[in-house]
Amino acid sequence: MPTVTAQYVQKDIFRIVSGVARDRGVRAFAIGGFVRDCFLGRPCNDIDIVVEGSGIDFAREVGERTGKYVSYFKNFGTAMLHYEGDEIEFVGARKESYRRESRNPVVENGTLEDDQLRRDFTINAMAFSLQEEDFGALVDPFGGIKDLAAGIIRTPLDPDTTYSDDPLRMLRAVRFATKLSTPDHIFRIVPESMESMRRMAPRMDILSKERIAEELNKMLLCDRPSMAFNLMDEAGLLPYVLPQLSALKGVETIDGRGHKDIFAHTLAVLDNVASVSDNLWLRWAALLHDIGKAQVKRYDPKLGWTFHGHDVVGSKMVPRIFSSLKLPLDDKLKFVKKMVWLHMRPIALVDDEVTDSAVRRLLFDAGDDIDELMTLCNADITSKNPIKVARIRSNFELVKEKLVEVEEKDALRNFKNPITGDYIMEVYGIEPCNTIGQLKEIVKEAILEGEIGNNFEEADAFMRKHAPEFGLTPCK
Repeated sequence: MPTVTAQYVQKDIFRIVSGVARDRGVRAFAIGGFVRDCFLGRPCNDIDIVVEGSGIDFAREVGERTGKYVSYFKNFGTAMLHYEGDEIEFVGARKESYRRESRNPVVENGTLEDDQLRRDFTINAMAFSLQEEDFGALVDPFGGIKDLAAGIIRTPLDPDTTYSDDPLRMLRAVRFATKLSTPDHIFRIVPESMESMRRMAPRMDILSKERIAEELNKMLLCDRPSMAFNLMDEAGLLPYVLPQLSALKGVETIDGRGHKDIFAHTLAVLDNVASVSDNLWLRWAALLHDIGKAQVKRYDPKLGWTFHGHDVVGSKMVPRIFSSLKLPLDDKLKFVKKMVWLHMRPIALVDDEVTDSAVRRLLFDAGDDIDELMTLCNADITSKNPIKVARIRSNFELVKEKLVEVEEKDALRNFKNPITGDYIMEVYGIEPCNTIGQLKEIVKEAILEGEIGNNFEEADAFMRKHAPEFGLTPCK
């Protein structure tokens, strides 16, 4: 007899799985995120199949019937194959128990009910039956469908047990609340769960940094990532995740003069960037762009609050943050560090006269990342004074026009000095020495100042003109 939810299991793979389950005499269910997203109307190509028995053996037979290659992960007792654009993962139903000092569970074979009990949240514990007799029937022992409708993130078990067993679930609660929320349907973590997180926050120390970073990346890629960081702050998790960000919270007042809340400003900038760019590492740059302000904050009776040098200090903090979270230490790190270092430069041009020289230096320093830098800087305009915002944005457009003009004329986005060290050694017959670097530097400065064009002919003439100052005479 057809079920109300049978419409969600019309994919061919579900009938194939149902047939394998019948022939093997076991029960199989679609479970977790796929089920949740069906009710939310969200596309989902990741399907988890839980089997009462060996998930690996079950997957092997599904692979034989579909002719698809199966990847096996024996350490985790799982297997995976791709079929008609979907990624299907198979796992045996299991029950788990945890030791206090570890997030790695002791796993035993179990039933569907055991498997649902170990799930993190009620909305992720729902399952569709793939048995012939009730194909597509919803199995929802914890009221996950009601929690979806109400926009509730709630654990199947007592939250202290759920979060103590695996503290990563606290970050997952934050991520799901952020990811699933829309302007018309906000998800919230129930109060008892928030209270439990505050109690269980120290358990975060047993988590690997890689798993924390993975959750942070997923949060940052949400439509409104600020929600995740506000929730982590409210739940007391932020000091265990990004203490440098937590240090930006609050407003200090002296002589009746206060500064803006840097934490709130940072999240506003992050959302501004997220609204126009999917670049994960640009979002990281937005999150960390003012990270140095807590260290350089000073009060001057004449000037008020100052944050001089926070861009330089912040850029030096980025490698330590990336290293502590086990984030990539390659070009992605270099990009974020550069964005933090340069994020004040275009704004400074807005306040000053936009000279060709200043624009050339900005293009030289930013290189191919100039467009991302301008996106970040535009997002950094968050004043509550609409007149000030309008003025800055108007001037900002002038800066962008000047960048295009200078780039077209001088081609400095990927600047390479027309004069190389090898060429200097060849012309003057000298060995490697400091003089070579000094001569290259004055050529570079002449190009950036607009004294000569960015081409070999003018650079060579300039070099030959100034080489005698260094005691150099051409050998040919």
